[in-house]
Amino acid sequence: MTLAVRYKAARTLDMAPAQTRSPGPGEVELAPAYVGICGTDLHIFHGDMDARVTTPAVLGHEMSGRVVRVGPDVEGWQSGDPVTVMPLRWDGTCPACASGHRHVCRHLDFIGIDSPGAMQQRWTVPAHTLVRLPGSLALDRAALVEPTAVAVHDVGRAQVREGERVVVVGGGPVGVLIALVARATGAEVRVVEPSTHRRLLAEKLGLTAWDPAADDVPGLVGRWTGDAGADVAFEVSGAAGGVDTAVDVLGVRGRLCLVAIHPRPREVNLHRFFRRELTLVGARLYDRSDFERAVKLVADGTIPAERLISEVVPLTEAPAAFEALEAGGNVMKILVDCGNDTTGA
Repeated sequence: MTLAVRYKAARTLDMAPAQTRSPGPGEVELAPAYVGICGTDLHIFHGDMDARVTTPAVLGHEMSGRVVRVGPDVEGWQSGDPVTVMPLRWDGTCPACASGHRHVCRHLDFIGIDSPGAMQQRWTVPAHTLVRLPGSLALDRAALVEPTAVAVHDVGRAQVREGERVVVVGGGPVGVLIALVARATGAEVRVVEPSTHRRLLAEKLGLTAWDPAADDVPGLVGRWTGDAGADVAFEVSGAAGGVDTAVDVLGVRGRLCLVAIHPRPREVNLHRFFRRELTLVGARLYDRSDFERAVKLVADGTIPAERLISEVVPLTEAPAAFEALEAGGNVMKILVDCGNDTTGA
């Protein structure tokens, strides 16, 4: 018998036997090893996405694992291959798909939200979602490839260039990953984050972090840039104050990249956009090239994944892990161990 973590209703998760489905044509059965809990999972846990999620719902899309079985017509994969999953299924016919932007398909199936996810001991997915992992990469670290792909896509959307000055507002997992990817691109980076624990972690990773409650962030940016302002700001906090900060720190023709999912519409200082000719760009999800670069960044240590993992809990303790993340505190990324890591890593 295999087990799965399921969302039943707001703040209600359970453990239940999973219905393992044999892979059909074009499908692959996986043994998930580790699954990360992300902010979207917490939104589901809070009941904020009940209009979208069909219960009982198996959560999880940040994962690593191995191939168990391949279905008919699947080539290039075999049992034991280490993989992660780009959890997107698109229709291929809508205007977004026709223009080459399948990751924002109008009828997108985000696997782990719109259909069953990885927080189970066996998981059947389309073969086209698989992304190969190097055999040398530990599977616990590989579970951070998906959020790293988010960061790669965000930095690309903002067109960050070498030598530019970048402010990341929000120092949670995705914010720190954006800062690390931007730094790897050659930018100078500052992180704005109210949590002492997260600021200290950012600083241990070689990043400069500011406290918005205690520091005059626009003033610090002015001194850092000689009053020119930042070239790029990323809004990753999801808070109204974060939007204000991200707009305020930008210089002439600066770019604001919106990453966070805001629970409600926000007021934006459009006068500043007019005066400084600012640009606002949205960033959502990723494509395969983002995933492939993310694999390389995690594998070569540019992204020190092991230092971002706060805790690894067994599948049976996943419900408690959601509550721990909700409470905040000294937590960055919690992984759920599905019991399928045979590498000893």
